[in-house]
Amino acid sequence: MSISTVPIGNVSISRLILGGNPFSGFSHQSPEADDRMRHYYTAARMKAEYRRAEELGIATHIGRADHHVMRVLMEYWDEGGRIQWIAQTCPELGSPLQGVRNGVRGGAVACFLHGGQMDYLVANNETAQASEAVAAIQEAGLPAGVAGHAVGIFDWAEENLDVDFYMCCYHNPTDRSKEAQHVPGLQETFCPEDRQAMVRRIATLSKPAIHYKVLAAGRTPAKEAFEFVARHLRPQDAVCVGIYSEPKPDVLAEDLRLLTASLQALGKQL
Repeated sequence: MSISTVPIGNVSISRLILGGNPFSGFSHQSPEADDRMRHYYTAARMKAEYRRAEELGIATHIGRADHHVMRVLMEYWDEGGRIQWIAQTCPELGSPLQGVRNGVRGGAVACFLHGGQMDYLVANNETAQASEAVAAIQEAGLPAGVAGHAVGIFDWAEENLDVDFYMCCYHNPTDRSKEAQHVPGLQETFCPEDRQAMVRRIATLSKPAIHYKVLAAGRTPAKEAFEFVARHLRPQDAVCVGIYSEPKPDVLAEDLRLLTASLQALGKQL
């Protein structure tokens, strides 16, 4: 199947992107689900998912700029794999600038600031760190982006940054004003109102947006989720979907089929 590409800065990425949260044990469901994902996603299984994505025409992966993900990607590339990596900074590993350095050293084609990190920096008026990190990404010759769970992040970014793309979360499940990183076991809320607010903001953004958490971490049925995405995906946008294939080995192919069908029903193409 052919999947079109969209540009972010000087890089072309696939319109459907393989997400990486499940590979790192971030289920956004429960600590028990986190643990199952960590045990399931060995290096071999992660590499198998990368290969399957490439076979389906998905050329791009979003993953954390941590030592685990970078090591697996290095092995995959050494074995002949070609999937592109967009690096996400990791607040538990240090400053946004440290996350950028990891991504650049690890072979990323683009880099963005973690959504929880951006939520925290904007809430606490520490946005100089965001500006510094974005500048470092661009100085390294990579497209730079910022993620966020609330529309206010993009209000601030549109006024204060010159990025190449945005990572727009459909849901704002927890307050990140006191803790940038995800806290396992914390109650998370996935509200339809947040999704509606985000797509309204996406429609006005000046740069391409990568839509993510479109399935509400498995809470929204896939057909409904992709029909919603199809209605709001602009020609310059992409969508990122994380997968957990242990209970359903063909889940990535099914997601691709559903998104393609939803777009085609509206006269659009993936």
